Amino acid sequence: MQLHLAKPRTICNRYPMEHRTPDRPVTGIIWMIITGLMFVAVTALVKHVGNALPAAQSAFLRYLLGLVFLVPMIKPILAAHLTGRQVKLFALRGVVHTLAVILWFFAMTRIPLAEVTAMNYLNPVYVTLGAALFLREPLPPRRMAAVVAALVGALIILRPGAREIDAGHIAMLFTALFFAMGYLTAKQLSGEVSPAVIVGMLSITVTIGLAPFAFAVWVTPTLDQLGWLFLVACFATAGHYSMTLAFAAAPLTVTQPVTFLQLVWAVLLGAFVFGEAVDGWVIFGGAVIMASVSFITWREAVARRQITPTVAQTK
Repeated sequence: MQLHLAKPRTICNRYPMEHRTPDRPVTGIIWMIITGLMFVAVTALVKHVGNALPAAQSAFLRYLLGLVFLVPMIKPILAAHLTGRQVKLFALRGVVHTLAVILWFFAMTRIPLAEVTAMNYLNPVYVTLGAALFLREPLPPRRMAAVVAALVGALIILRPGAREIDAGHIAMLFTALFFAMGYLTAKQLSGEVSPAVIVGMLSITVTIGLAPFAFAVWVTPTLDQLGWLFLVACFATAGHYSMTLAFAAAPLTVTQPVTFLQLVWAVLLGAFVFGEAVDGWVIFGGAVIMASVSFITWREAVARRQITPTVAQTK
């Protein structure tokens, strides 16, 4: 989340877009492809663990085991001398992110990989709406039309009335909403503290937030399960690192559409590893959402603003 704000209450960036990112589109695309593979590996590993552990406990163990990656961030956090307001914002982000993670782990045990991945594309759409509603960001007609198109894409995936809506689908709708709320909170902090502090505080607050939910349903995990969940933490960390390299090489207008490949990987993995049926409506709906998000990103680039994040940035 390497985003910097001029003032806490604005989402506008200080620097022109062409001054922030060199034009190395091929490098950026390659790194974003790698990022997609990393995050699909995360979803596949979570699905592999499945119902063997309660969703809240799996999420807690993933974050607890991932604290090993927090060591380099301890010094910046201590040196930040956080104010009371900042601590409250970090706590708020921890709460909504905790709820999002629990719901995401739950959805992974209920619905196919492709559907989880496709519905994840709604995260940036919620961010765009939230920025307009709560941060008073403008929402021009063309951008609003793209948001509506993305919501239509979600309806294509869900097809209410034509198929049974699983609890996992409802969980994913709220997952995207809570991730977006967490991202908007982080945007308010990103002009005040370093990215290391933002990432580190997220890990700490979510681990603490998940603890009571996990202990309420605790099941003694096996060494194999702990190993799989540690791999989840490793792939998630690697994914965020490669995503940072992608952003350093090329602007969002180049890297954003590449995230659609995550849906391709998820469909293939679901079909060949987990025996899930390929649903053309899910692919079509995901494509509609991704096209809408890419259009919004392009419009922001034209206006020299950056509001819409990638899907992975909101997590």
